[in-house]
Amino acid sequence: MAEAATGFLEQLKSCIVWSWTYLWTVWFFIVLFLVYVLRVPLKINDNLSTVSMFLNTLTPKFYVALTGTSSLISGLILIFEWWYFRKYGTSFIEQVSVSHLRPLLGGVDNNSSNNSNSSNGDSDSNRQSVSECKVWRNPLNLFRGAEYNRYTWVTGREPLTYYDMNLSAQDHQTFFTCDSDHLRPADAIMQKAWRERNPQARISAAHEALEINECATAYILLAEEEATTIAEAEKLFKQALKAGDGCYRRSQQLQHHGSQYEAQHRRDTNVLVYIKRRLAMCARRLGRTREAVKMMRDLMKEFPLLSMFNIHENLLEALLELQAYADVQAVLAKYDDISLPKSATICYTAALLKARAVSDKFSPEAASRRGLSTAEMNAVEAIHRAVEFNPHVPKYLLEMKSLILPPEHILKRGDSEAIAYAFFHLAHWKRVEGALNLLHCTWEGTFRMIPYPLEKGHLFYPYPICTETADRELLPSFHEVSVYPKKELPFFILFTAGLCSFTAMLALLTHQFPELMGVFAKAFLSTLFAPLNFVMEKVESILPSSLWHQLTRI
Repeated sequence: MAEAATGFLEQLKSCIVWSWTYLWTVWFFIVLFLVYVLRVPLKINDNLSTVSMFLNTLTPKFYVALTGTSSLISGLILIFEWWYFRKYGTSFIEQVSVSHLRPLLGGVDNNSSNNSNSSNGDSDSNRQSVSECKVWRNPLNLFRGAEYNRYTWVTGREPLTYYDMNLSAQDHQTFFTCDSDHLRPADAIMQKAWRERNPQARISAAHEALEINECATAYILLAEEEATTIAEAEKLFKQALKAGDGCYRRSQQLQHHGSQYEAQHRRDTNVLVYIKRRLAMCARRLGRTREAVKMMRDLMKEFPLLSMFNIHENLLEALLELQAYADVQAVLAKYDDISLPKSATICYTAALLKARAVSDKFSPEAASRRGLSTAEMNAVEAIHRAVEFNPHVPKYLLEMKSLILPPEHILKRGDSEAIAYAFFHLAHWKRVEGALNLLHCTWEGTFRMIPYPLEKGHLFYPYPICTETADRELLPSFHEVSVYPKKELPFFILFTAGLCSFTAMLALLTHQFPELMGVFAKAFLSTLFAPLNFVMEKVESILPSSLWHQLTRI
């Protein structure tokens, strides 16, 4: 709270100073307008009586021009502020005040305040930037040829961004290639194929590699990009499994003969795990869910250390489809651990299981009268925990925001992860009676516990500020990226909008009622210059007339 109060006072100080600066800027342009447009004789040696007589002889057209000029200047500043805010997400005036004006006013920079707590703050921010701002491979990513390309053929839109596909190309080069590939002609061709940007060139290279011998990675590429149906992709993955299993067994026997063989065995292991996982996903897509669950369980038993593929998330989704909630709870008991990285699938699946126990009988009216039971409280706390981890998911589950095809990579706690989760799990929430109603009634209560999510979290680290930028790179341009916390309009946009509207109204009233507004303007100017007249009279009475005469001649 102290940090929030300090930040508010600093912002208030900047707003006050910039408000005065803005007003004086407007008046400066008005004076220039008077001098160079209306040719007003504002010389220093003019006495106050001349100025007063000049103000009394001003016509209504002058006041129309005065207020119109002020409104125009305010409007131009408003347009620039709005454009800058829409493009960069911050106010130009506030940004300048933070970087240049605040040090002059003696304000404390955020960096200096953070340095006082460097022992804790630096380590937390470093861990946050590494773990929560990292882009991860989507464990439920679709098939590019059978699903993403079909969407493009139907709608004419590209569901994947260049950044997302470039990350996939890097993953393929990491998992499916090794330094010894140049010794085998087919693998050497595939090593170049994974670097190709043109899809047709990649497919042609895969066919060329298959003409040499049975290459597992070539079958993988064709199954991912050339197959137009899931059935075709499954057939190609089965051929890849046959070739990849043979390579894995041969390299397993030679892995201890040197670093080169060890790297080759690691590559063959990654290829085999990828093929089996995609075969399980094909079975899940084709409705053979029990077969898919068995394949995933066998894969996790055979390769328990390869957690980077997040196969347990595929298993959770398949078990929810079977409504095997006891098995889902057993998987969560293993992976929903404080020492393991979290995901939207883990948090929201745990919330769904707890909501399932009470959602069919939950009523907000009854709960407000008698209070929440222990089971209902646990369900609400689980929902709050899930919403704190990823606040974008509820809008997709409640169908307040339209879904798109999930990207091939996601950012944890970001909009991309929310899309990937809701795309596959919305049906599971709908299947549990009352679960979406409980979510609708309770999810917004999370934000009362974390009023400053970028500074301090409740159960997790503060919400990372990098999610919006990364999600805009991962998600297609036709999708409106969800932003959290919601950015409010800066003070100076509201201030300039009000000033522009006020001066425009004055100009309109002066044009419509010139005599009445002229009376008000003269009264206002007389009141405004009254203190100045009083001070000048006192100065004339105190200073000698000869000295005052010499000063006025300067």
